[in-house]
Amino acid sequence: MTGTVYKSTGSWYTVNTDLGASYQCRIKGKFRLKGIKSTNPIAVGDHVDFELETNNDVVTGVIHRIHDRTNYIIRKSVNLSKQTHIIASNIDQVFLLVTIDNPPTFTSFIDRFLVTAEAYSIKTVILFNKVDTYSNDTLDEVRFLAHVYRKIGYECIGISAETGKNVDQVKALMADKVSMFAGHSGVGKSTLINAIETNLDLKTKAISAQHQQGQHTTTFAEMFDLSFGAQIIDTPGIKGFGIVDMDKEEVGDYFPEFFKLKQDCKFNNCLHIEEPNCAVKNALDKDEVAYSRYKSYVQIIENDDENYRTDIWETQ
Repeated sequence: MTGTVYKSTGSWYTVNTDLGASYQCRIKGKFRLKGIKSTNPIAVGDHVDFELETNNDVVTGVIHRIHDRTNYIIRKSVNLSKQTHIIASNIDQVFLLVTIDNPPTFTSFIDRFLVTAEAYSIKTVILFNKVDTYSNDTLDEVRFLAHVYRKIGYECIGISAETGKNVDQVKALMADKVSMFAGHSGVGKSTLINAIETNLDLKTKAISAQHQQGQHTTTFAEMFDLSFGAQIIDTPGIKGFGIVDMDKEEVGDYFPEFFKLKQDCKFNNCLHIEEPNCAVKNALDKDEVAYSRYKSYVQIIENDDENYRTDIWETQ
C-alpha cells in the first residue's frame, strides 16, 4: 500500500492513503541503517510504501520504502551535531511567521531559515503577524524589515491572525498546495491556521510574560487537509536554526542578493569576507545590501553555531 505521512510522533507514523484510509505505521530497525543520518528517517509529507499486519486483532502498518523527495526542510538535530532533523518534506511553500516582539524573532533566525529553504528550492513567504498589537514605532520596524526582504525578492505580508487582517491573502496563496507553517512558539501559527480553517480548532496558548516566549501547543509536526483543496503542515516552535551540510563556498549562493553580485567580484571563489574588490562588500558600504543580512552570512561562514548547537524543539 502507498500513502502519505500525516503525523510523526517519533516511533509511530500516521499514514493516509488516497482512498481516505488511515493507518498507524512503524518502521523496522534496519531502516535506520541505510545511511540516513537524520534522527527521523521518515518525516511528515513523505510518500511511503507499507504493508499491513495484524496483531491481536489490531491492524497496523510497517513502512518499508520512502519515495524520492522533491525537497525537504532540514536542520541540526537536538544534541547530535553530526545528525540532522527533517522537519517536513515534499513542500510547495513555507510560511515563516515572524513577530517583532511577543515573542521577538531575530533576523539571524529568519536568514538561517531562508538559506535552508533556498538550498532546497522551497518558496518562502514571510508573514509579519500580530500587526494589530504593535505601536507605531514597532510598525515602522515591520515596514523596514518587509522592505529589506521584498527588495531581495521575498513576498512579505503583514497579518493579524486574531483580527483576520490579510488572512484572505494567505489563504489564496495556499490553494491547491502543500504549505508548511514555521516560526518560534507563540508567533501565532495555530491561531492563524484556526483563522484559515475554523473547524480544525487547534490548541493555542498565551505568551509567557516573564520570558516573552511562546508556550508550546504543537508537540509533533502534523499535516491537515483543508476544505478549499489545500494541505497544511503545522510544526512545533523552533528556538534556533542550525545550518546543515553547506560548504562555505556555496552559502553566498543562497543569499539571492549576494548571488546576483557574485559575478562582479574580482575572484570567482570570493567569500565576501576579506577579499579585495568584493562586489558584496562594496554594495554593503553603499547600503545596497542590508547589514543584518551580511552579519547573518558571516555568522554562518564562520560556523558561529554556538547558539544553535543545542537548539531544541520548544516542546521537548
